[in-house]
Amino acid sequence: MNVDSKLGVKDLRGAVARVFELAASKVRAIDRTWDPAKGTPVFTVKGQYTSRGWTEWTQGFQYGCQVLTFDATGDRKLLEMGRRRTVRLMAPHVTHTGVHDHGFNNLSSYGNLRRLMLENRIPHNAWELEFYDMAIKASGAVQAARWAEVADGLGFIYSFNGPHSLFVDTIRTVRILGLAHQLGHVLMGEGDRRISLLNRLIRHGLSTARWCVWYGQGRDSYDIRGRTAHEAIFNRSDGAFRCPSTQQGYSAFSTRTRGLAWAMLGFAEELEFLKTLGEGEFKAAGAGAKTEILRVFEKAATATCDFYIAHAAAADGVCYWDTGAPGLAMMGDYLNEPADPFNDYEPVDSSASAIGAQGLLRLGRYLGGTRGRKYTQAGLTAARSLFEEPYLSKSPRHQGLLLHSVYHRPNGWDYVPPGRKVPCGESSMWGDYHALELANLIKRLAEGGPYPTFFDRTKA
Repeated sequence: MNVDSKLGVKDLRGAVARVFELAASKVRAIDRTWDPAKGTPVFTVKGQYTSRGWTEWTQGFQYGCQVLTFDATGDRKLLEMGRRRTVRLMAPHVTHTGVHDHGFNNLSSYGNLRRLMLENRIPHNAWELEFYDMAIKASGAVQAARWAEVADGLGFIYSFNGPHSLFVDTIRTVRILGLAHQLGHVLMGEGDRRISLLNRLIRHGLSTARWCVWYGQGRDSYDIRGRTAHEAIFNRSDGAFRCPSTQQGYSAFSTRTRGLAWAMLGFAEELEFLKTLGEGEFKAAGAGAKTEILRVFEKAATATCDFYIAHAAAADGVCYWDTGAPGLAMMGDYLNEPADPFNDYEPVDSSASAIGAQGLLRLGRYLGGTRGRKYTQAGLTAARSLFEEPYLSKSPRHQGLLLHSVYHRPNGWDYVPPGRKVPCGESSMWGDYHALELANLIKRLAEGGPYPTFFDRTKA
């Protein structure tokens, strides 16, 4: 990746304004044409959103796009659209016991609305705030109940595959346990046992850092510092780790870049949150010493972000879908050239790039100084590429905002246009949402506005 060391947040103000100008029309177009009875819009085919997937994990992103676009533009019709859809349609996601996606769905919708109220971006209403708080408390507890104990006193929120399966993706969804904990909530277990949500967030993070991230310490023949596994498999009889695996990547020993990006952003955001807590909260949760936990989370965050910069991102900061995808061998020195979404061998994944760029920016701010600067500059470099063509969708006929997103390459779910050999030109709901989160973060930084976090900074 060729990091632009001179690029500043204010240099992207024009690009960010274009992103939200386009988003305003696109979120309206989706809302006009989408029938919620069909399920959740997931990704586009020929420019129109369709529904296909394993679980309903993207509906919160749909309404979150409406709310984030209001946040940037002040268009209250978009606010009311997102608010009404959240109240009317998101309740099943709060109590969904079958998925690991609570933070994706419910922080994107209820969480964003709550944040805007606390920032005085929308009028304060005590009962409305209590409604958002209750949704987040319940969602955090329901997700925390998807718990699998493993060896060495750790454990994890297990994926929809079952209690043997730890997904690296989940490191970003467990944020909702942190906010629910901050709101004073616990999970009540058998015999009225009070189970700390902070404890489960931290132990899940420690498990993810240990078994889903490599550190160049000879763990196996493919141990490169910062690469990630999509999935870690455990023996449910004794809780022992068995092997890495993947559901959406090329192999267990290559790095699916969207999983890498979830780790980059998830660990960075949780560092922001955990740093605000006192040592006493860690002790009360039985989670260990604050300094040691921050050390482990920081080690994972810096390793994954360094891997993205050195091994995943092309020269312009945009990545291909998997670092081990076999077609990359046919593409020459592809990392030292701008990513090519129209190549004949392997697709790029702009959604992974948008998620990763935000992780880079947040880690840069968390670390600060000279140490954090390289991550900040890398995040801005990637954002500049994503907020221009060919990634930014300017066509009013295309419902997507961020082009060249990939969902499930191994299953062949992504649309390949006529005359092309690999998927390109399409969008995903999570890609569009994270492009808007990235743009909103840069806008706030450029304008000196409140720094957006998933947790309540007034209580930090």
